[in-house]
Amino acid sequence: MSMISQVKTRTISDPDEAGRRIDNLLISILKKVPRGLIYRLIRQGQVRINGRRVKQDYRLQVGDQIRIPPIRSREDSPIKIADSFLENLERSIIFEDDNLICFNKPEGVAVHGGSSLRYGLIEGIRVSRSDTKFELAHRIDRETSGCLLVCKNRKTLVAVQSEFKNRNVRKVYEFYSVGNWNGRNKSVHQKLKRYKTAWGERRVKIDVLGQNARTDFRVLDKAPHATRVEAVLHTGRTHQIRVHSKHCGNPIIGDRKYGNLEGNCQRLCLHAVRLSFEIEGLKYKFDAPKSKELEDIWGELVLGARLD
Repeated sequence: MSMISQVKTRTISDPDEAGRRIDNLLISILKKVPRGLIYRLIRQGQVRINGRRVKQDYRLQVGDQIRIPPIRSREDSPIKIADSFLENLERSIIFEDDNLICFNKPEGVAVHGGSSLRYGLIEGIRVSRSDTKFELAHRIDRETSGCLLVCKNRKTLVAVQSEFKNRNVRKVYEFYSVGNWNGRNKSVHQKLKRYKTAWGERRVKIDVLGQNARTDFRVLDKAPHATRVEAVLHTGRTHQIRVHSKHCGNPIIGDRKYGNLEGNCQRLCLHAVRLSFEIEGLKYKFDAPKSKELEDIWGELVLGARLD
């Protein structure tokens, strides 16, 4: 480990950096520093904007002055990633042009590394194609499979994230829920709030003091003890579909956080099936096919299996 021995300051003067989240900026400029440490420094208030504490999702403005405290960082050493992991990433690409890539992210692959993971999808593609500066446009849970966008340049990243922020991106998911739903269509408007359990795990609950959240559900098919459901997100809160589905009385099969902790399904049956948006007059629409594993699970459910 090496030490950044002095407090550093950085003033936001580039309009392209305005609107960027503070956590994403720090991750990009402090490449040797573990992500977990960056988030801890933000939470502890050691990173300050204009002398004030901020949250990790604070969006920067031109003129903001960032205070970066002394930080212990890793020595430069390339991340060693298995060839099989990199090959799997390349196979999961469903669209690519000069500006972005859409992955059909496999279940179990984190979008980025953290305190307990040395690397995720973004670190993998940066190693695989070191001549391009890739940035995540958004995130989905490690346990969730499906559409994930990665941008190849700053201009596209700003444009895509602006579409997400302004809720112009249509986000469609498909999942298998426990039990049969009453009716075919539901629109859930329930505020969501993050909290920590007694053992320190981060979760989300419905709370009138939380952030606005809306999910539209549509029943696609039914099995004896399960339902195949489409979910359209109008907001993008953490674990939104999982918590709203549970609120309806039908948690997602394989959800060990909000469903049956003792269930016998080995994966979360939630898939980001479609993304569509428009930037600079160019329309994008991505469809991510479900894996054979997910298709096989539905086949078992249709035959009467109970996998909750």
